[in-house]
Amino acid sequence: MEDVFDRAVGIDLGTTYSCVGVWQNERVEIIANDQGNHTTPSYVAFSAEGRLIGDAAKYQAAMNPRNTVFDAKRLIGRRFELRCLPVDPDVKKYMIHWPFEVVEKDGFPLIKVQYLGEEKTFTPQEISSMVLIKMKEICETKLGKTVRKAVVTVPAYFNDSQRLATRDAGAIAGLDVLRIINEPAAAALAYGLDPQSEAEKKVLIFDLGGGTLDVSLLNISGGIFAVMATAGDAHLGGEDFNNALLEHFKNEFKRKSQLDISGDARALRRLRGACERAKRTLSSVTQTTVEVDSLFRGEGFSASITRARFEEINAAMFKSTIKPVEKVLKDAKMSREKVDDIVLVGGSTRIPKIQALVSDFFGRRPLNKSINPDEAVAYGATVQAAVLARPIRPIFKQTKDL
Repeated sequence: MEDVFDRAVGIDLGTTYSCVGVWQNERVEIIANDQGNHTTPSYVAFSAEGRLIGDAAKYQAAMNPRNTVFDAKRLIGRRFELRCLPVDPDVKKYMIHWPFEVVEKDGFPLIKVQYLGEEKTFTPQEISSMVLIKMKEICETKLGKTVRKAVVTVPAYFNDSQRLATRDAGAIAGLDVLRIINEPAAAALAYGLDPQSEAEKKVLIFDLGGGTLDVSLLNISGGIFAVMATAGDAHLGGEDFNNALLEHFKNEFKRKSQLDISGDARALRRLRGACERAKRTLSSVTQTTVEVDSLFRGEGFSASITRARFEEINAAMFKSTIKPVEKVLKDAKMSREKVDDIVLVGGSTRIPKIQALVSDFFGRRPLNKSINPDEAVAYGATVQAAVLARPIRPIFKQTKDL
């Protein structure tokens, strides 16, 4: 591939899913992968035959759980001292659910897998770089040109070490990362493309994805963005709701069969997949069935779950999503009545209970769901990428504190 794309692409490097966009014909285009999906699982799988990234990696996770890596974003740029210091409690919490092995070297985490018949270790940056390579390839297939530049997004709560590690992942993937921008800021840029935002508005962006919750309060006026306050939870997202369901059904299976699958990575992976599907289904129907054939020692599992029970299982976590909303308003010294628009971003905002909690907090106000929640961050990153790499028709005059 000799032709080089003269602009940068925008990449939402997500905890559970990633998304990429390109500026073409005076607009943002979110690029579909080879499966026709606009989001790609942030999964990398290793085997004796080779390496898989994205959908292919996630599809085979149940058959190869110990060598299928996800959640690298939860480890990137973090210290991980097993001998001298206690493990970060948040990392420890997730290690319970990871079927792959995390080891420590020189105070940093490494992921241990079997690859091409040998034991190998990879840094979280290297795993993230593989996901970025996949996103780069998705663009190159569409454009027919080599992609060398990108804007990559990170949670608002990433520290300097985590941001630098993300930039390193881009470099390993062969990308010149022009800028690392906060996910809520990217969502604001996507929202700012709406001509309706020309009038001065106070906009609250509620971004609940697979791994993080970010809430930002912005002042948007005449294309000028000013971030008034941000808050969130770096360890709360759709994956946590999956884990809560997994615990529930793991106990249900034990009660019914007297069998404990806690130590079986393959059984856990299969049940986790069924839980994720049930969670998604319950956003559009009020009852569904979780079913896994021959889950463990020949015993199958089948159980129904209602939306109400799902909400009950996750009640504490759902309720906690409002705390950052309260904090940004307090920090900005603003009453909830003065917020003009509430924008939902991130796939987990499709959950009806989450929508109801946010709407109720603001006096049952309607929520702005016009931006595809899965694509908004990549959309904004693409706008920023286009501006940085090459002048485009003015869309906004200025951005502040982004």
